[in-house]
Amino acid sequence: MVPSDFGTHGKSFTYNYYRLGNIDEWKAFEVKYKGKETCSGEKCHNKNIEENLSSHHKVVECENCHGPNLGHPDDPKKLPIDRGRDLCIRCHGYLPYPDNRRSEMRTIDPQKHYIDKECSECHNPHKSNFFIEVLRGPHKSRLKEIR
Repeated sequence: MVPSDFGTHGKSFTYNYYRLGNIDEWKAFEVKYKGKETCSGEKCHNKNIEENLSSHHKVVECENCHGPNLGHPDDPKKLPIDRGRDLCIRCHGYLPYPDNRRSEMRTIDPQKHYIDKECSECHNPHKSNFFIEVLRGPHKSRLKEIR
């Protein structure tokens, strides 16, 4: 049951006890998450990156919302764009965490907040500074209330 290349491969038992063939397998493993550097490096998404880096979402990697960067930009069809509410609600749905910074994040009640609309119909996720964003759609009438 034990692979023939499993054992100690080096001077230290603690750090060198592994399957030797695994090294080549990991080297051949295609990187899935590549970070913002890849999105801006090809000059395809520079505007989105610039907006993102000047917003509250600057700590959020592109792939947290868009999925793994596997094969992109060589095959743009592989990178899905999810505009569903569930994507935003996983961070912006109300969760009462009073003892950490999560409680400082702007949240909504997903059962009451424009349930018939996708978030991106009113909010630009790349430029998430709600107060400086040009408000449109249903929030326009609530501008004074929101400020």
